[in-house]
Amino acid sequence: MDAAWRAAECEESGGWVLRAASGVTQRANSVWTRDPGEDPHRLIARLRQARLWYRDRRLPLIFQSFDGPRYAALNAVLDAEGFTRQSETLVLVRPSGAEPGGGSAGPDPAVEITPEPTADWLDLWWSVDGRGGSAELAVARGILECCPAVYALVRDDDGVPAAVARLAMPGTVPALTDPVPVVAGPAPAGPGWGGLYCMATRPDARRRGYGGRIVRALLREGDARGLEGYWLLVMASNAGARDLYAQAGFREACRYLYRQERPKRHLTGC
Repeated sequence: MDAAWRAAECEESGGWVLRAASGVTQRANSVWTRDPGEDPHRLIARLRQARLWYRDRRLPLIFQSFDGPRYAALNAVLDAEGFTRQSETLVLVRPSGAEPGGGSAGPDPAVEITPEPTADWLDLWWSVDGRGGSAELAVARGILECCPAVYALVRDDDGVPAAVARLAMPGTVPALTDPVPVVAGPAPAGPGWGGLYCMATRPDARRRGYGGRIVRALLREGDARGLEGYWLLVMASNAGARDLYAQAGFREACRYLYRQERPKRHLTGC
């Protein structure tokens, strides 16, 4: 997952991967705790180091944190420090091979598959999910192109782009090293898994089947390339998207949330 959505700047510090990308997306600007740690005193020291790293980049300190016993000590420290809990996200997975539900077995000729994001693809995705202008879009495009991927686009009856998505295929990349900055993260060996990202449907084209067609087309594309399975990330609050992915055979594997440091208020006045 880290290799499929790679931040522009990454640095490992004691088992934590510090990621920054000019504030474009939470995932690319948060701490990935590969090794969350258990000793409270060491956790507090690492927290101070991470705070300084993000402060130097004028970014808030955010953790991508999972629940469960392995993360209990870290979450206890973040709770004590007043970090918020937000954006609960489900990690859904699906094996390859099974025909996606809700459609025919053959490919959908109306879905355009390209090896890079086209102008139409970028325009639709950014209009739905984007935050910012051309500079932020340039950073986002760099994240998209961090690993091999294919991009799907389907148009409505008038030829206007209706829905898009990306299938990331990070493949085999070098493992992270310590303590030097890194440019690649670990991924499954062999054909590996693919990740579905950037699912976006034009607001006035929703609930017309475009999203399902995009998902089925990318799953068939991944199967044809020998992928072993798929993952995707969806907000826990997005019931409509969760239903769509369940129909395509995805099931929950785990979930995470973002823990963000609250801004410090300074007293003003006399």
